[in-house]
Amino acid sequence: MVNNLKIKISVRNLNIYYGSFLALKDITLDIPEKSITAIIGPSGCGKSTFLRALNRMNELLPDVRTVGEVLLDGQNIYSPNVDLVALRRKVGMVFQRPNPFPKSIFENVAFGLRIQGIKNREQIEEIVELSLRRAALWDEVKNKLHKSALELSGGQQQRLCIARVLAVQPEVILMDEPASALDPIATLRIEDLMRELREEYTIVIVTHNMQQAARVSDFTAFFLTDENRAGMLIEYGNTSEIFTMPKDPRTEGYITGRYG
Repeated sequence: MVNNLKIKISVRNLNIYYGSFLALKDITLDIPEKSITAIIGPSGCGKSTFLRALNRMNELLPDVRTVGEVLLDGQNIYSPNVDLVALRRKVGMVFQRPNPFPKSIFENVAFGLRIQGIKNREQIEEIVELSLRRAALWDEVKNKLHKSALELSGGQQQRLCIARVLAVQPEVILMDEPASALDPIATLRIEDLMRELREEYTIVIVTHNMQQAARVSDFTAFFLTDENRAGMLIEYGNTSEIFTMPKDPRTEGYITGRYG
C-alpha cells in the first residue's frame, strides 16, 4: 500500500473521545511524505476530528481526550514535552471557509513571520512574495498588496490562506474541505495548486467530493461509523485501487453512491 515510501506521519491505535463519547475508534495508518492523502466518508464519521488530531487542534475544544499515538517523523506529537506552537507551525491547517484576517493582503501572509519574531523588512517581503507565488496568487495581487484581503474573491481568499500557511515553512498541510465553499473554476485552481505543492509538502485533505479525491490524491482513507457512531477506518490504499478495486464492499457502496 505505502511500501517503499518514506512515512511522514504514523497514526497508531488512535482513539478520540468527546466527553464520554468515542468519536474515533482505533485508527492506524501511515501517511507517506510528499504525497496527497484524501480522507473520505459520510458526514459524522470523524474525518475532521482525525485531521485535527494531526496537529492537536482538537485540544482547542472542551472535554476532548486523545488516546494512542501520532508520530511525526517518528516523534509522538502527543508527548507532554511537545511545543504546540512549533507543532502547528510544522503542521499547518487550511479550513473549509477562507478565513483571512481583516488586514492587508501583505500583512495576512506576514502575520506568522511577525509572530516568530522576524523583523527584517526585506526578509519578510521576500518570504511574502515567495509564499504568494507558491500559492499561485502573486500575479493577481502583486499590485494591491496593501489592500484589504477581504476584497478578494472567495477562491483568492482561500489561496491567500494557503500562502499564509506556506510562509511559516510547514512540512505538512492539512486541508479541511478547502474547496467546498468555492465555485468550480476556483475549485480547479485549488486542486492544481495542491498537485504543485505535493512536490514539497505532505498534504492531507478531507473531502466529500469523490471526484476531487480521485483527481488529486495519491492515497485514500475511507471512514465510516460503527453501530455506536464511532468513526472507524474501513479501508486505506492507493487512490486508484480504492476507486477501481476496493476490497471492502462498504467502500464500494459509498464510492458508487449507494449510501452516504
